[in-house]
Amino acid sequence: MAGVVGRRFGKLTLLAVIAAATSAQAQYRHRIEREPKQVEHPAPPVPLDKRDRAVSAPGAFAGKPYWLALAQCGGVYFKLNVLYTDIAVHARVVKPDPKVNAEYTKKLNDAIDAATVFLDGAARFLMDDRSIERDDAVLIYDGQSRAAGDRVKTIDEGLAAARSCPALYASCQQAHAKECSEPLTPTS
Repeated sequence: MAGVVGRRFGKLTLLAVIAAATSAQAQYRHRIEREPKQVEHPAPPVPLDKRDRAVSAPGAFAGKPYWLALAQCGGVYFKLNVLYTDIAVHARVVKPDPKVNAEYTKKLNDAIDAATVFLDGAARFLMDDRSIERDDAVLIYDGQSRAAGDRVKTIDEGLAAARSCPALYASCQQAHAKECSEPLTPTS
């Protein structure tokens, strides 16, 4: 008799565990369905100022303030750095591949160097054009830079978005050597 009760108790316990797990999963799924999906927030409005020098070179950035164009390029290169880092870490830790790790480590370093050059240029334009401190300049361009980077989801999208950035920087070096004084190393 004790054996029959024990087996029934075991079956009841098993059924109770399955029911609880199913209920928890259903509650989780219901909660996920009720929660609003995260929406990408657009970049804050660009605080234009009549003192801002605009890009006069033809291309995607023509007519935009230099600081804005440089900040957007910096954001794209920064996002490329993040994407390259994911691949390098995977090649270093998850599935070791020294060749892929070395290739993407070089790419991520080049991308962060390029991002730094563009963001420093954006800060210098804002500091010179508006006579503000570096901290205030960073606060102005940061939202635009992040928004440009957030629009990039893949390496191919990032490379496409950055395609016109070296030409922008070259024209900036010709027209405004003080603000675009750092050398820009080519990235691949």
